[in-house]
Amino acid sequence: MFTKADHEYMSLALRLAEQGLYTTTPNPRVGCVLVNEEQIIGQGAHIRTGEPHAEIMALRDAEAKFPNLIEGADAYVTLEPCSHFGRTPPCADALIKAGVKRVIAAMKDPNPQVAGNGLARLAAAGIKTVHGLMETQAHELNAGFISRMTKNKPFVRVKIAASLDGRTALANGESKWITGEAARQDVQHWRARSCAILTGIGTVLADDPQMNVRNIPNARQPLRVVVDSNLRISPQAKILKGGNTLIAYVSDGENKADTLSKAGAELIKVESSDGKVCIKQLLRYLAERGINEVVVEAGQMLNGALFALHLVDEFLFYYAPSLLGADARGMLAFPELQSMQERTQLSIIDVRQLGQDIRIRAKPISKP
Repeated sequence: MFTKADHEYMSLALRLAEQGLYTTTPNPRVGCVLVNEEQIIGQGAHIRTGEPHAEIMALRDAEAKFPNLIEGADAYVTLEPCSHFGRTPPCADALIKAGVKRVIAAMKDPNPQVAGNGLARLAAAGIKTVHGLMETQAHELNAGFISRMTKNKPFVRVKIAASLDGRTALANGESKWITGEAARQDVQHWRARSCAILTGIGTVLADDPQMNVRNIPNARQPLRVVVDSNLRISPQAKILKGGNTLIAYVSDGENKADTLSKAGAELIKVESSDGKVCIKQLLRYLAERGINEVVVEAGQMLNGALFALHLVDEFLFYYAPSLLGADARGMLAFPELQSMQERTQLSIIDVRQLGQDIRIRAKPISKP
């Protein structure tokens, strides 16, 4: 159905879309390539919310270089062109006005405001449409946007740094540094592409981390989210510096809310029946405020809670060539399994070496 040339043009469109990897949130990352008789005449990407979409940028590029070749061109776009007025006009209308003859989309838009309407509008205008080319790669690029649109939940990626025997910290809580510099820099990439970094009060009290993006040029800082059921956090905690920090809590027995607000924190009360923050409700709230991807950098308690509730979409395991022993802290705390049939299988999607450390990306396999 699709030719080798089709794959090459869509591959380019996907690479263009990656230009917005750190900057498009809450919008999806999208790239577009315009081709006329096997000649690329225009290309573009959506870079930031409020700025022109990929199709518009590609049309502008073509208008500057090959204005006479736009009519009758093919448009390769990584996501179905939008059909509604948001911060910008519909891209489907722009393609119709430009006179393209064919639109090849990697995937349909999961946004209910579009969801096939863009392709339908193009088809109604006499433009040939097709979708599904390199759809898996397009899904990977916008896993968070898809999750938010279809599940009302951000894509949750849990990062765990551990020794080869699966230990994340000594019994006394010391954990700096298990992995080397290359692995720690790789984590910055995952922070930068995420809309939020989620951690627990245990990690904040033990390590006093900043949880910000470092050494990634032009990256915006993601929202920092602390799960702190009883508001034990100190107003002087480093994670509060510079604002852009949300604290999810249940009770304020020490009347610290006002002090924390003055320190720059945003607070949200997320109650549950067991006196702890309801993680599901918190993730729904994050989705509602446009959070596509969340990277979790926490201890075994919060990691285990997310895992037990089947809220983890992907794991990032960083294994260092060291051993910490059976008394050191583990990766995830969750109820003891009674049989091997209860274990969760993981699908490994990528393995690579970073310095002396090994990074494994894995996804839980859903049980039937």
